[in-house]
Amino acid sequence: MEQQLTFKRHRRLRASTSMRSLVRETHLRPTDFIYPIFVIEGSNIKNEIPSMPGIYQLSFDHLLEEVQEAYDLGIRSIILFGVVSNKDEIGSEAFHDHGIIQEATRMVKKDFPDMLVVADTCLCEYTSHGHCGVIQNRDVDNDASLELLAKTAVSQAKAGADIIAPSNMMDGFVVVIRQALDEAGFNHIPIMSYAVKYASAFYGPFRDAADSTPQFGDRKTYQMDPANRLEAIREATSDVEEGADFLIVKPALSYLDIVREVRDNFDLPVVAYNVSGEYSMVKAAAQNGWIDERALVMEKLTSMKRAGSDLIISYFAKDVAKWLQESN
Repeated sequence: MEQQLTFKRHRRLRASTSMRSLVRETHLRPTDFIYPIFVIEGSNIKNEIPSMPGIYQLSFDHLLEEVQEAYDLGIRSIILFGVVSNKDEIGSEAFHDHGIIQEATRMVKKDFPDMLVVADTCLCEYTSHGHCGVIQNRDVDNDASLELLAKTAVSQAKAGADIIAPSNMMDGFVVVIRQALDEAGFNHIPIMSYAVKYASAFYGPFRDAADSTPQFGDRKTYQMDPANRLEAIREATSDVEEGADFLIVKPALSYLDIVREVRDNFDLPVVAYNVSGEYSMVKAAAQNGWIDERALVMEKLTSMKRAGSDLIISYFAKDVAKWLQESN
């Protein structure tokens, strides 16, 4: 008598589009995304960023059009970055009560009160040297920078920002900002900490967009070494203990193992930042006809959710929202 072969028939659950949809474990929704917008001084400005096709520097008169488009697509969160011409050694435009992010926030909240505005809280876009803090002896002075970052966070909260997102990677930035917000009466404003931010080569196009390239040296003394995994947990642990409400991992695609580590170790919402270099590589390949852009983007963003992120900051947010509408 022949022996009966037994094995699992996993393909039963892949037999059709409807079957695959029925058992799909990971889903993307427009509300999963935080859409980055670059706001620039001046009027009637819509500068496409050469290294980021489809992404623009927008003056105030174009800002609300962009927000309207994102809103109509079901996106309910944006993060604002400022592009200014008046820069100084301490980045004073970052914490000016009528600075570019503060004014942009007021505009958005006035017309779109239920659009969540996340304010990037850093100094690099506003300093003449392009670093994320105060310079002493050609290095960033950690503690001297904290006071300015706290002032920036409070000014952004006063302008109506719903979430403060400090991206500077100074030690102690969460606790100092938390204390400053609380003392100013903003204990209800959450902090979305760039808890795990690597000194990555994937940031190049962003620095073109935000005009934030360091004028000397690099950021390796304060951003993390890409080779380190355990350090990510130490960084995130510190931010949780200091009062963070969200944890960002940046970049995302080459650091999905870190996204999973953070997800497994902490119960706060995890945010993956799908950064500019990750965006630009896909756009370049698509323009050359080398890839199926839609399929590739959906696959890689799904991988970020599957790795454990709850939210994704992505320049593809509008594209994905359109594709999701078309597939419904």
